[in-house]
Amino acid sequence: MPWACSRRVGPVGALALLVLELMAMGFALPATAQNPWRLGAFPVGSFLGYSSHYGSRLGPGGSVETHQGLDIAAPLGSAIYSWWGGMVQEVIRDGACGVGLVVRSGSYEHIYCHLAGTAHGGAYRSGSVLLLPGQGVRTGQLIGHVGLSGRTTGPHLHWGVRHQGRWLDPARLLRAMAASRRSQQASKSQPAPRVGIN
Repeated sequence: MPWACSRRVGPVGALALLVLELMAMGFALPATAQNPWRLGAFPVGSFLGYSSHYGSRLGPGGSVETHQGLDIAAPLGSAIYSWWGGMVQEVIRDGACGVGLVVRSGSYEHIYCHLAGTAHGGAYRSGSVLLLPGQGVRTGQLIGHVGLSGRTTGPHLHWGVRHQGRWLDPARLLRAMAASRRSQQASKSQPAPRVGIN
């Protein structure tokens, strides 16, 4: 299975610690130094929950397997958005991922599997979406719809992220995005310091 397998990484509480850990692992941050993750987009429009985590799990056949992404449950046909701006690197059509896309954003690749629609002649089509390898996509752009293609037991998006060929835990990226946005909102809501003369 070309889009599966890697190691499990434990949870991290603070954004600063996560950023330092990610930098120590040798990968660059994709946005501004002040809030590196705040500009990312959540990849599913109608979130129902997480149906499978990153790392070791019991597979549909009952055996232990490594899962290289995060499964996000959503109603059939729900919108799928590009996590980060970049370029369509590959349109996938295989028995495991089903119909899928790989988007490259610098040294990151984000993989979207089990999509609705068709992959034919190198092109991906779903409703009004038509994507080809080499085509640019914006952060948050509609890139597909949740389907049941490939090896799946229900409608969901399998979302994987690699940096320089190394699989990352997408849940950690989502936590970093949320922490970054909370931090940004907290700094905006703090009152300006009062300076007085006595």
